[in-house]
Amino acid sequence: MQVAYTLNANELDINFLESIKKLFQEKSININISIAQNEDETDYLLSNPTNASRLLKAINNIENNKDKLLHKDLKDLGQ
Repeated sequence: MQVAYTLNANELDINFLESIKKLFQEKSININISIAQNEDETDYLLSNPTNASRLLKAINNIENNKDKLLHKDLKDLGQ
């Protein structure tokens, strides 16, 4: 038997775990977690408030200091 659940991580709670325990009872199970394809990496990274704050500060820092950035061509990096 195979069952797939798609839900937001915030929806994980004791009720969800209890329903899985009831469904599979004494059986040995594997649990695999992957990010749903409808959520891109940016959404995933911004979903954590600490990560979001760091990323947005970094973006702001780049935007405010464009004149201080060095621009290099990839072929120049190998020299």
